[in-house]
Formats: sequence, structure tokens, C-alpha cells
Amino acid sequence: QVQVVESGGGLVQPGGSLRLSCTASGTIGGIHAMSWFRQGPGKERELVATTTSGGSTYYPDSVKGRFTISRATALNMVYLQMNSLRPEDAAVYYCNIRGYDSSQSRSLFDSWGQGTQVTVSS
Repeated sequence: QVQVVESGGGLVQPGGSLRLSCTASGTIGGIHAMSWFRQGPGKERELVATTTSGGSTYYPDSVKGRFTISRATALNMVYLQMNSLRPEDAAVYYCNIRGYDSSQSRSLFDSWGQGTQVTVSS
């Protein structure tokens, strides 16, 4: 079992910054990718940022240059630094961790957190 917990959401004014944190715990053998998604009201969940075990990162154009994903591998943590926030960035942000567990079978897992609310408003 792998548990994922996000923190750091809140209310911020347009142009402001927030830093989200995510911690994965449990029977983790290794992590392939750590990602942040978001889901705004009436919208589908969308990918915001991904970092892989090889060190590559990906951002959609909507957040490129404003958001930065980083990870503390030894701590199974991932962060999302969000700058120059816009009202359209308001959403519930979810952390997703994909990897394999510590059993002999190295079963794959794909775990989600409960989400943290980000509100951008003046």
C-alpha cells in the first residue's frame, strides 16, 4: 500500500505564488514518475507537471515558465512551485505517484492523493 498526501494549497491573489508539497509513504520499492494534476470546476483533470526517475520534466504550455516541479528522491517527496498565478489556475491539485512496491514481485502502483485546493482571487 502506498499513501500519497498533498499539502500547501490555499488562497492567493493573482500574480502570487504557492508551493505545493506531496509525500508518498508505504511499501515503496522505487518511483518511476511523480506528477501533479489539477481539476477545476466543471473541467476534466489535466496534467500540470511531471518528473521522471531519469530526471526529465514536462509541463503543458499553460503553465510552462510559471510552474516548477522538483523532487526529493530520498524522501519520496515532490513539490510544485507555482508563480505568477492566474484565476484560471484555481483548481484542486492532485499528486500522482507511479512506481513499484518493495515486495519480491515488484508490483506496480499508481497512487493518488486526496487533493489540495488552490484558489486564486483578489
